[in-house]
Amino acid sequence: MIDVVNAHKVLGEFALRGVDLRVATGEYMVVLGPTGAGKTVLLECVAGIHDLEEGSVHLHGRDVTDLPPEKRDVAYVPQDYVLFSHMSLKGNIEFSLRLRGVRGAEADAIVRRLTTTLGIDHLLDRRPRTLSGGEQQRGALARALASDPQLLLLDEPLSALDEGTRADLTVWLRDTTRELGTTVIHVCHNFEEALDLADRIAVMRDGRILQVDKPAEVLRRPATEFLARFMGGANLLPATVLDPEGTRVLVGDRVELHTARPRGEGELLVAIRPESVLLQPGSASATQANGMNAIPSSVGRVFDRGRAVTIDLVGDLPLTVSLTYQAFAALGLEEGAPVCALIPADAVHLVPRDQPGPGESPKAANPLTDA
Repeated sequence: MIDVVNAHKVLGEFALRGVDLRVATGEYMVVLGPTGAGKTVLLECVAGIHDLEEGSVHLHGRDVTDLPPEKRDVAYVPQDYVLFSHMSLKGNIEFSLRLRGVRGAEADAIVRRLTTTLGIDHLLDRRPRTLSGGEQQRGALARALASDPQLLLLDEPLSALDEGTRADLTVWLRDTTRELGTTVIHVCHNFEEALDLADRIAVMRDGRILQVDKPAEVLRRPATEFLARFMGGANLLPATVLDPEGTRVLVGDRVELHTARPRGEGELLVAIRPESVLLQPGSASATQANGMNAIPSSVGRVFDRGRAVTIDLVGDLPLTVSLTYQAFAALGLEEGAPVCALIPADAVHLVPRDQPGPGESPKAANPLTDA
C-alpha cells in the first residue's frame, strides 16, 4: 500500500496543495493531467527527491517521509532517463543488479530477458550517447525493473517511442508488472495510454487531485467540467433540471432528456460521450422508453477516421457521434439523411460548470468543438 497524505510542496510559483493518494499493493495507478499539473513533482516527492513541507508518505506500512531516495526501495524512471554516460547499456542495467547482490550467470540471464523483451538486446555494448531517445528510455526502464522494486515510478515512459513500439511496450508493461506484483505509479498526459494500462486513474490540475477512479468512470462520469473537457470528445451542453428528483433535464430550449444519474444543484452541463449514442435510420418523434432517449436528427458532416467514423448530427440537439466503420457502413447513412439518436439515460451525465477565476469570463460550451 502506498499512502500519500496531505502532501504540500512549494517550488517557485508552483505548489502541490494537500494531495492525498492511496495506491493498493500491486495496483497500476496512472496519474493523468495537463502540463504543469504537478504530476512529476508528486512522483519526485514519493521518490524522496523533494522533501514535503507538510504531509507524509508511507510505503507498504513504512513511514518514509524523512528517508532519502536510496532507502525507500523505489525505482524511478524520469523523463530524461539519467543513464550513466560512462557505462554501456549492459553496465547500466547491471548496476541495479549489483546493488541487489546479483552477479554472474543470474545477472546475465536477467539482463538478457529484460533487453530481449524490450527489443534492445543488440545494444548492450553501446554507450547512452549513441542511443536514440526511445532506446535510452527502454534502457532506463530495464535498469529500473532489474532492481525488483517494491514501487516503480514512471514519468512519461512511452513518450519517446514510435506508435508500434509504444503499443508493444504498453502490453508488456501491463503484463510484466502484473505478473511480478509490482506497484506502479505512471505519469502521462495521454488518456488512451492511461486506459490501456491503469487499474485506476488520478487526474491532477494545478497541484491538486480532482478525481480518482477506474478508467471507465473517469471517462464516462467525470466529476467536473474541466475533467469532461480534458478527457476529450464529450458533447457538453448547458442543462436545466426540470424536476425535484433531478432525473429530467432541459437541454437548449426544446430537448428534454432523462438521466439515470440525477444531480440538481448549481449551473450544470450535460456530458454525453459520442460513442454512447446509437443511430437508427429514419425519422422519429422524441420519446423516452426502456431507458433510452430518442431524439430526431439528421446527418451533418461525416469524418472517416479509419477505425471510427465521426458524425455531426443536425437538429434541436446537435451532437457528435462516433461509430465503428463497420456500424456506419451497415447503416448506409449519407449527409442529410434523417436519423433517430438513441441515448441511454445512463449515458446522460451531469457535471457542474466550472467557475471562472479572477479576470476570466465563463467558457461557453460548444457541442461541436469542445474536447
